[in-house]
Amino acid sequence: MKAPVFAFGTRSAQRTHAVVLLALAASVVGGGIAAAIVGGFRINLTPSEPLGLWRIVALDRPAARGDLVFICPPQTVAMVQARERGYLRSGTCPGGVAPLIKTVVAVAGQHVEIDADVTIDGRRIAFSELAERDGNGRPMTSYPGGVVPDENVFLHSPFRGSYDSRYFGPLPASGILGLAQPVLTYAP
Repeated sequence: MKAPVFAFGTRSAQRTHAVVLLALAASVVGGGIAAAIVGGFRINLTPSEPLGLWRIVALDRPAARGDLVFICPPQTVAMVQARERGYLRSGTCPGGVAPLIKTVVAVAGQHVEIDADVTIDGRRIAFSELAERDGNGRPMTSYPGGVVPDENVFLHSPFRGSYDSRYFGPLPASGILGLAQPVLTYAP
């Protein structure tokens, strides 16, 4: 029995080459994505912060006001509902969600008041107006306010439609992966 001969240019050879090239391309892309994640790079596709490539930079001190951070949200009722509503994307954090990129606007001991907007220790936070409904017309419930507990941070994004501590309250600082450093971003 003769082995089949594949002449370059035959349909069978073209299909074989196409499958091999597709598999190679998928391996390169998949490997690149895996290397980027392991190397601390993330792609932001949400409007809460500029779109594009970001890097997680180690934070070797406690989080402070003004830090822009990557943080994994805890698996709470509010976060499960946020995932169901589509506010959180899939990712590598517990619960299968992507880390959030938010600015720390209050730390443990600071007093947060929520009304039409957010005030921290009596100072209004710019661009902190609350939305009564989400983009699909569903009612939004805001955090009632109070003192940020020990080892927690209160997070904010200036984007009005951002899902942040205005709605879910303070998060444990232990979820902070590091500082968020823009690498190649675009703010539409």
